[in-house]
Amino acid sequence: MKEVNLETSKREKTGKSSCRNLRNDGKIPAVIYGDKKEPNYIFLEYLDIMKEISKTGFFSTIFNLNLNKKKIKVLPKEVQTDPLNDKPIHIDFLRVTAESKINISIPIIFINENESPGLISGGVLNTVRRKIDLICKINNIPEKLEANLKDLEVGSVVHMSDIILPEGVLPVIADRDFTIATIAAPTIMAVEEEKPETEGEEGEEGAEGAEGEEGVEVKEGEEGSKEGKSEETKETESKKEQDPKK
Repeated sequence: MKEVNLETSKREKTGKSSCRNLRNDGKIPAVIYGDKKEPNYIFLEYLDIMKEISKTGFFSTIFNLNLNKKKIKVLPKEVQTDPLNDKPIHIDFLRVTAESKINISIPIIFINENESPGLISGGVLNTVRRKIDLICKINNIPEKLEANLKDLEVGSVVHMSDIILPEGVLPVIADRDFTIATIAAPTIMAVEEEKPETEGEEGEEGAEGAEGEEGVEVKEGEEGSKEGKSEETKETESKKEQDPKK
């Protein structure tokens, strides 16, 4: 479990305009609630809290907020962000004690992927859950949970019962052994190649075209010869009419 100390200051005013002025000055408004106590309205330095938000496991980190020379142990519950740029504009902290039991989401880390025969042979890791909701005390919050993929074949399933939890830590879903991940068979997509046109077919088309052209030429020649004979016959007949001896 990680614990981080942060300096905070009390907000003298609340409301939208006050929060807007704080953000313009490089500060983030926040509130501390819970433990049956009155809420504390505070603000933090933008750069200080952004360093923590950018780290893995921010929501499972215990913060000791220094307020008026007193430390308040809290857990981040919600970060409101600007819809235009995703920058934090307000943070909610839950006041906790050593005996507080909380519900918290912890990320799952998959290990020994290179020792899984199923993955080595081309199988695909199908992740069903990336985080697990747990019930635990704040002094027993795990930073992460590990799912061991060693020796798993294609078709294997990782259940919640395969995850080793610290003592006193329980999953929120306790009525069934739910699935964390599976190793699925690789998906092979068959691609049918288009059959190209063969040269033979093109040659046949070319031959047909040539035959057609040749046929036209022959017909034209025949017609021409007929026309020629017809003219010659006419000329002969005309001469005979002029010269009866012939």
